[in-house]
Amino acid sequence: MRQLLRISFAFLLLPSLAFSQEGGSAIYSFLNIPASARIAALGGTFISVKDNDLNCALQNPAALNPLMDKYLSFSGVSYFDGVKFGDAAFAKSFGKKGTFDVWMHYGNYGSFKEADETGIVSGTFTAADYALSLGWGYQLNKLFSVGVNLKGIYSDYYIMNSWGLAGDLSFMLHDTASGWSATLLARNIGAQLKTYVPDNREPLPLEVVGAVSKKFAHVPARLNLTWRHMEVYDISYIDPNDQTNYDALTGEYKPVKYNFWEKGIRHIIVGTEILLSKNFHLRVAYNFQRRQELLVDSRPRTVGLSFGVGLKISKFIISYGRASYHLAGASNHFSLAVNIGEFGKKKN
Repeated sequence: MRQLLRISFAFLLLPSLAFSQEGGSAIYSFLNIPASARIAALGGTFISVKDNDLNCALQNPAALNPLMDKYLSFSGVSYFDGVKFGDAAFAKSFGKKGTFDVWMHYGNYGSFKEADETGIVSGTFTAADYALSLGWGYQLNKLFSVGVNLKGIYSDYYIMNSWGLAGDLSFMLHDTASGWSATLLARNIGAQLKTYVPDNREPLPLEVVGAVSKKFAHVPARLNLTWRHMEVYDISYIDPNDQTNYDALTGEYKPVKYNFWEKGIRHIIVGTEILLSKNFHLRVAYNFQRRQELLVDSRPRTVGLSFGVGLKISKFIISYGRASYHLAGASNHFSLAVNIGEFGKKKN
């Protein structure tokens, strides 16, 4: 119980120690871009469920549990203009010592032309980000668990490179009897240890996230509600190049102001999983921040909406997720997971 109180006190301090970070003001942002099809289908942040899906533990280490023992998972997504992200992860349970995982996450930004100031091309170069993570999840008692991720980060942008260390800390309540789960997560706590350029140390994308989920006893569905950026309320972004912010006659800048509701709604991701059977799930979610900040008013379409499907065939779990970011297109995510411990087992 004393251990539980210490962890709870640490989480109460985290929002006051955190600081506001607008988009583009932090490095290593690839850490928050999921490759997992299930996570993408459920809005991009999904931390409130504990089952045998190893991908959930990559964002929430407190979800690590013995059901993930010997699971091997691969995920990949192709973004716009050749940008790619991917994951590879493996988990092993050590009984009372907890469950561990090792995880590799990367972002590859493709090939670029190298040219001098006169425009003469002399070759090509590539740019990429990598993170290697070791995770640990521990069951404190029947209801509560904690987890930690420790991530080594390397960023290679041709002649500029950087590396750093980051960690995630999560605390989870999971009650199988009632179907309720709740998680509090602080992710990307750390520092840039080697800077891209001298004397220019940049912050990591630190974030505090809370989430709850409810699985219904007599309805084949689970609802999820996530609140991102608990460390700061106003996460709205105002585009300084938006011409609608200027008076057409006077040329005077008219600052955009959002009310309390418009600021608050940006934190929310709401989603659901339809559990049609043990081996077939449908998923859909809505990311309000993505909708508010990336849609084109004249053609909003499905920006902010994501959906997907999970299917188990024999020993393999195959998942697909699609997330709509903008009028320009959407990302398509694929995941494959298998419990390698099941191979060689004889059927009764």
